[in-house]
Amino acid sequence: MKLAAELIGKKRDGLTLSEPELQSLIAGIADDSVSDAQIAAFCMAVYLRGMNIDEQTAMTLAMRDSGEVLNWPGCDGPVLDKHSTGGVGDMTSLMLSPMLAACGCYVPMISGRGLGHTGGTLDKLEGIPGFDTAPDLDRFRRWVTEQRIAIIGQTAELAPADRRIYVVRDVTATVESRPLIVASILSKKLAGGLDGLVLDIKVGSGAFMTDAASAKDLAQHLVSVSARSGMKCRALLTDMDQPLARTAGNNLELIEAIDYLAQGIRHSRLHQVVLALGAEALMLAGMADSEPAAVAALQRVLDDGRAAECFGKMVAAQGGPADFVDAYRRYLAPATISRPLFSPESGYVQSMNTRAIGLSVVELGGGRLRETDAIDHGVGLSRIRGIGEWVDSEIPLAVIHAASKADWQAAAKRYLGAVEIGQQQLAGSPAVLEVFDRR
Repeated sequence: MKLAAELIGKKRDGLTLSEPELQSLIAGIADDSVSDAQIAAFCMAVYLRGMNIDEQTAMTLAMRDSGEVLNWPGCDGPVLDKHSTGGVGDMTSLMLSPMLAACGCYVPMISGRGLGHTGGTLDKLEGIPGFDTAPDLDRFRRWVTEQRIAIIGQTAELAPADRRIYVVRDVTATVESRPLIVASILSKKLAGGLDGLVLDIKVGSGAFMTDAASAKDLAQHLVSVSARSGMKCRALLTDMDQPLARTAGNNLELIEAIDYLAQGIRHSRLHQVVLALGAEALMLAGMADSEPAAVAALQRVLDDGRAAECFGKMVAAQGGPADFVDAYRRYLAPATISRPLFSPESGYVQSMNTRAIGLSVVELGGGRLRETDAIDHGVGLSRIRGIGEWVDSEIPLAVIHAASKADWQAAAKRYLGAVEIGQQQLAGSPAVLEVFDRR
């Protein structure tokens, strides 16, 4: 087999890498015989030259096979998962996973932390006292088999080549490469032994893909490579030109998620996306023969309390309080300061720079600019007003939850600069824009 430098040079020159060549290169990344400098050169070559669909599939499968691949012999129903490309106020995994479990699916969800302006599911769950997001694989299998649901972080055993490549991508300006995104997302999901996957591809000012053409291209390639790799997949294009929910921030989003599951308090845009993702998952798994039937099944497990019960069992199984769903406010520490932010003029919200709003949460201490940064789970935003909604001297733009007065003022300044107010009531984009590969 050719040396890594030869393969890097081949891709640098715009040539196609064969399946054996990619397998050799990825194996070298996994066993450390390929250096970080060579990974960086390879990533930049792929960023500049691209990869065809055969190369993307071969790289994805090689990355999957760089570590352990799970299977689920003890599960008597479909094994499903969901992945989002990241947004602001997006806590859909916290609701969707127990809803699917309550419908009879098994959900071994491997999630990530927030980075940049976007929030992460693991950060939210780690605000629950005792909640374990890093078990060994035997415990993970047991939790999923017994509770139908578990949410953990990526382990060292699953797709280890992806872990090395991702770290290098993050510091070499190659994060946006479509082939590298496709391989990173799907290698981890394929290693999870899934029967099906639903993808939430965000587009807009708060998404990594800010234009629709790029988001559609990514969605189509993810669905195509997934199908070629033997995993059923559907992708939804969803709007991120405004925060998805009423809150942004770890404990605040947890509270909104529990209110959604247990109290019936459901923001319409958030509810629309959760139901759309859930319906596609149930149809993909053959558990519903139409979207209305799937939505009805999801609504039933919300209304009769089974989804909230599944969430509570998951929290208890993973080391959290057994009464968390009933007494969650007791366990989630609030921020020191919680004050409303009012607009200097009355009117309707015309537009929002969602990325800037997400960064305001990061600057409050609720997110990370580097993976090693500590976070404050209590800070963030609540009562966020969306596009087309009225604000005045009594109805705030949002409530800012901060650790200090100076932090509150800095977040307020950034938030005011991120929102445009006017006298025309505009309708924002639909929450769900498009569905890919529904057959």
